[in-house]
Amino acid sequence: MENSEFKIMLIKRSIELAREVMKLVDNFPKKVSARVISDQLLRSSMSVGANITEAQAASSKRDFINFLSHSLKSGNETKFWLILARDLDGNLMPEINRLIKEADEIVRILGSSISRLKEKI
Repeated sequence: MENSEFKIMLIKRSIELAREVMKLVDNFPKKVSARVISDQLLRSSMSVGANITEAQAASSKRDFINFLSHSLKSGNETKFWLILARDLDGNLMPEINRLIKEADEIVRILGSSISRLKEKI
């Protein structure tokens, strides 16, 4: 896979993750804890793709790595909120587990990419 194809794939996956999280939180129960988790989960999952997209316009390699690092942190935060969301409704468990797996794969891709880029600086 070429670099440009890789970037497009990563952006698409991050956008799809955010879309799936949007659908998920609409099915959360109506309670205070669910509202807090929803808000944080929406922000962190959307931040993954936003920072990957922002990295594409980075002014330097260091700036690019910085945006990817923010995306990585948001991905890890997304996993945290998804893990907590498991306690909200057992019926949502299969979807939540699927999203945790996808977030983890994106985080691993970002971590690997950041490591390789840092080696080249």
